[in-house]
Amino acid sequence: MKKITQFIKRFILSFFVLYGFNMIVNNFNIIIPINFITVGFMSFLGFPALFSLVLLYVFIR
Repeated sequence: MKKITQFIKRFILSFFVLYGFNMIVNNFNIIIPINFITVGFMSFLGFPALFSLVLLYVFIR
């Protein structure tokens, strides 16, 4: 039960981190979509996943 609540907390925190990041870098036209995959990636790998998502966005764009 403790692991489930910890995962839910990380999932919610990842959502808010992605939302805050999108609000900050909106002027630079870098938008990371907030969906189940990106939030799950962030909650599983932590904060460094945000940098990898940004790099992935820059290289694909």
